[in-house]
Amino acid sequence: MRIGILGDVHSNLEALTAVVAAMREDKVEHWVQVGDIVGYGPDPCACIDIIRELGATVCMGNHDAAVVGSLETDYFNTYARMAIEWTRTQLRRSDLEYLGSLPYTVVRPDLEYTVVHGSLHMPKQFGYVLTMVEAIESMRHQETLACFVGHSHVPAVYMVPEDEHGMRAVHTPPFELNIGDASRVLVNVGSVGQPRDENRNAAYALFDTSNHELQIKRVPYDIPKVQAKIRAAGLPGVLADRLAIGL
Repeated sequence: MRIGILGDVHSNLEALTAVVAAMREDKVEHWVQVGDIVGYGPDPCACIDIIRELGATVCMGNHDAAVVGSLETDYFNTYARMAIEWTRTQLRRSDLEYLGSLPYTVVRPDLEYTVVHGSLHMPKQFGYVLTMVEAIESMRHQETLACFVGHSHVPAVYMVPEDEHGMRAVHTPPFELNIGDASRVLVNVGSVGQPRDENRNAAYALFDTSNHELQIKRVPYDIPKVQAKIRAAGLPGVLADRLAIGL
């Protein structure tokens, strides 16, 4: 099974459209999305529609939770709060119901993966996995070979070998790995709609359960178009500016 994993979308329709087109060329058979469909960007409804049309397995992200009132916005910075408040005014009732129905974690032992937005040891608190310490803590709760996360918008792979001694971390591209000899692998797939690793191209991951090949790939998209939409919507300009530099 060729599994395609979408990172944080953040209402970036142009990035999502480009990534989905690339994933279709990659012959993806099963779709996963790691949460934060909405927030920051100008096209929340259209992005929700695409994710739903794909039939993707999706977990709850912190921006999704905040938009539906399941998470206090005091947790967010000023720009994120402004975007959350704006997004609430744009969503349809069906969008709010869909986001509100999303689980915090999804476990698919049949396909060897788990998906959570932040960390398995605090899924409702949306903890970040930024270092080996957080990765180890999350992986103690991991029951499948692979766990896909987002949240930090920075691609990274943490692998525990079969003998459970030591851990390997991969933070720099290229991300083309065979994970078949690992007991557990935690994969931050990066971000579709707001990369923060100084690479402005949209990120996504591929996982082939037949040979355990894992890839994190990048694809360009029409950034100026999204920037113009952000400014036209009255969203903070910094949310447009950061897309051009991948931060």
